[in-house]
Amino acid sequence: MTGQPTSSDGTVSRGSNSSVAASAGLGVLAAVLGYLVTYLLIVDEVREAFGDGVAEWKGVAWYFYNAHLVDIEASGAIGGIGGSSTVDFIAESGATSADLLYLIPPIVLLGMGALLAVQLNADDLGEAVVVGAPVTIGYAVVMGLGALVAESSAEGAFFGIEASGSMAPELLPAIVLGGVLYPLAFATGGAILAVVFASR
Repeated sequence: MTGQPTSSDGTVSRGSNSSVAASAGLGVLAAVLGYLVTYLLIVDEVREAFGDGVAEWKGVAWYFYNAHLVDIEASGAIGGIGGSSTVDFIAESGATSADLLYLIPPIVLLGMGALLAVQLNADDLGEAVVVGAPVTIGYAVVMGLGALVAESSAEGAFFGIEASGSMAPELLPAIVLGGVLYPLAFATGGAILAVVFASR
């Protein structure tokens, strides 16, 4: 009979492949869940702000990245003269639910870390770190790929003058800050909290 690799006392084996895979898989799930909650809270504002000019799912993604403190880079050029700036849609939002978006990634990641610690029977702080930290793998993949596909661009010509513009999450902060540091801190923290509370 096969099951999760465990040590002789029934706890998760340190560094076991199945616990790393489970953690990485829940990292993907955490990113998707966080995006879906963001969608539910902010989709109406996205529709009002962007209309048909930007795909709804991309607009929501920009708010999701802003919730990880990742800015959206807006760049444009008219007739060969261009520039860029960064935007934080949550900071500029007038919606009361917008500030709640900052809480979504930490809460989801804390929950996933705690769930892993319980499901994989982590019973000390070392095992909590072993099951919580690999959430970063799956989360970073989603955040990195998401930053690439969430780009929106437009081109046109006015009176013979070429104009173009694009908006997308800043790639390096999306991966490092949103994809690595957030899950490393919060998923691992959730696993540690679960172990601490279980030991009381």
